[in-house]
Amino acid sequence: MNPVALYNHDAPISAAQQHQFDPYEMNGGSSLVIKGADYCLIASDTRQSDGYKINSRYVPKAFKLTETAVLATSGFSADGLALFKKLSQNLEWYKHAHDKVMSTPAIAQMLSNTLYYKRFFPYYTFCLLGGIDEQGRGVSYSYDPLGSYGAEPYKSVGHKNQQGVQRTDMSLDTAISIAKDAFTSASERDI
Repeated sequence: MNPVALYNHDAPISAAQQHQFDPYEMNGGSSLVIKGADYCLIASDTRQSDGYKINSRYVPKAFKLTETAVLATSGFSADGLALFKKLSQNLEWYKHAHDKVMSTPAIAQMLSNTLYYKRFFPYYTFCLLGGIDEQGRGVSYSYDPLGSYGAEPYKSVGHKNQQGVQRTDMSLDTAISIAKDAFTSASERDI
């Protein structure tokens, strides 16, 4: 049989279909950091969602790195957890090699380097790092997924917004009250 006869030349040609592999998922959630003269407040919710589904209400997004530094993430939960484990491992190696704990500003640079190292297949997580520096002052940093970072007096990442965050110096009690109000109102808006 003639193979040309099997092909219908008058049939419409369908468009090429592109493979739609997406390794990332936005699991929602929010984190915020507010720094003061002698404190740094980091807060995050524990809800992990996928579209209109709530997978869990008990997934942490804030991780203690040292006695003076905390990492908070938002975005893809698995990448946030993997990043925390990588940073914890690097901090442990540093402690064994130098016999001291890494300072919070040094952790900030290490986090930037770690994110930049994965720039071609990045951690899909938006990070906040907060803590206390060597002089006892509050410090806070925000990051994009590729490692670019900057010092911020306050910042929130995730699905919520920064309504209710004042732009002035505030006490720790005021910062805690604002963080609670922000997460309460944001959880009512978030699906």
